[in-house]
Amino acid sequence: MATIDGRPAQYGISLKQLRELMEHRGREGVAKLSEVGGVAKLCDKLYTSTNDGLRGTRTDIEHRRETFGSNVIPPKPPKTFLTLVWEALQDVTLIILEVAALVSLGLSFYKPADEDAPVLQEEEDHHGWIEGLAILISVIVVVFVTAFNDYSKERQFRGLQNRIEGEHKFSVIRGAEVCQISVGDIVVGDIAQIKYGDLLPADGILIQSNDLKVDESSLTGESDHVKKGVDVDPMVLSGTHVMEGSGKMVVTAVGVNSQAGIIFTLLGAAVDEQEAELKKRKKDILNPSYVYLELHKDAV
Repeated sequence: MATIDGRPAQYGISLKQLRELMEHRGREGVAKLSEVGGVAKLCDKLYTSTNDGLRGTRTDIEHRRETFGSNVIPPKPPKTFLTLVWEALQDVTLIILEVAALVSLGLSFYKPADEDAPVLQEEEDHHGWIEGLAILISVIVVVFVTAFNDYSKERQFRGLQNRIEGEHKFSVIRGAEVCQISVGDIVVGDIAQIKYGDLLPADGILIQSNDLKVDESSLTGESDHVKKGVDVDPMVLSGTHVMEGSGKMVVTAVGVNSQAGIIFTLLGAAVDEQEAELKKRKKDILNPSYVYLELHKDAV
């Protein structure tokens, strides 16, 4: 094995090939794996041992992260407080109250020349601005309270998520020894041990299995447990639960390159597109030409 500073100079399989390999299931997956040369040949191409795992040197681990990615799915950037304030202002009820407050303030400062107006009416007009100002203050308070609550909830959620990710450990074989490492430290080429109750943190291909059944409903929506085996369906995916049995797999995809990571990325893009479409609809509704076309579309 050619090495540079204790790490492989070049792997025998690329990230793209691994991603394409993990897209197949069942017998088709077995056939695609045989085209690579089988799981033993795949481990050779990834410079890992089915029995001893990776050597676990810092240089090797860092090189694998640079080549195949790290086992972290970057979250969407948190919204700033000003962004949450702006979103709170988009509420239809608050918009109506804002308009009413501005109209009330405008009318309170409008004083027509009427010499015959009674003194009591003049005093009421003089204090008429208080009602409009009170509405504006109420809107501002509601907006800032809503934005602050959303900001606090988002910070708490991210803190809880980071703590859970930091505390979640998984069993891998490195240097011929079984060790517990953080799921974020798992890299492509790791030999991971899986057992009943595990939530799989990465995609992998089975090296051996003992009556292994996996719940893939989080990815496929199917409630039936899927039987996994070296000769039946060797592909196991991140985000799925081991419901029965045990086994050992070689990690082939992590983070955004895993099947769960790909789905999360697509869902994030879909949410962004949906938010953009809703904003566009709001702008269109405020456009007079859009309203006219909607009212007369049947006639057209």
